[in-house]
Amino acid sequence: MARRLLEAARHKVKNMVSAGDFRNGVTFEMDGNVYQIIEFQHVKPGKGAAFVRTKLRNVIAGAVVERTFSPTEKFPTAYIDRKEMTYSYNDGDLYYFMDPETYEMVPINASDLPDNFKFVKEDFICRILSYKGNVFGVEPPTTVTLQVTKTDPGFKGDTATNATKPATLETGAEIKVPLFIDEGEMIIVDTRTGEYSSRA
Repeated sequence: MARRLLEAARHKVKNMVSAGDFRNGVTFEMDGNVYQIIEFQHVKPGKGAAFVRTKLRNVIAGAVVERTFSPTEKFPTAYIDRKEMTYSYNDGDLYYFMDPETYEMVPINASDLPDNFKFVKEDFICRILSYKGNVFGVEPPTTVTLQVTKTDPGFKGDTATNATKPATLETGAEIKVPLFIDEGEMIIVDTRTGEYSSRA
C-alpha cells in the first residue's frame, strides 16, 4: 500500500511543470483552465527575485493573457490529444472530419476553426486538438497546394521579387501573389503566415 502511494505521489510530481521550465508550446492547467505558452522570457532584475514573463493562450476559450510567474511555481501538465483526421465536408456551421481509423465523422463548429482554415479544402488532412475528449481546435497542414481561380493577367518576364497582386484561391481565400502568377496555376501557400510560397 505504502509503495503504491509512493508511486502515485511520484507520478504526480512527474506530471508537474515549473515556471522555470516553461517553453513555447507547453500546456498546463491553472485556475481550472488549460493554457499553452506562446511566448516566455526569463527576467533577472538587478534587484529583487527573478521571474518568468509569459504570454498564454487559453486553449479552450482562445483568449490570450499575459502573466508573470516565480520560476519555482509548479502546475499540472495538461496533455493535449492531437489526432490526424481528414476534412470531409461542411453543413451550415458544422464542419465534418473523418477519423481514418474508425471512419467516424466528427463535427466541429465553425467557431472552433482557426482563421487559416480558409486554406483547407475537402480531403486535406488536419490535426484535431482535444483535451479530455473535448475538441477545441484544428491545425491545418503547414503548407497546402491550391489553384488560383481569380487574379489579374500575369506579366511574362516580370519577376520583381517584391511586387504582388491580389489573387483568389479555389477555397475562396484571398492572398497576395507575385505578378507572374496566372489564373489556373497551382501554388503552394504557407498556412501559418497565409503567404505565397512558390509555384506547385
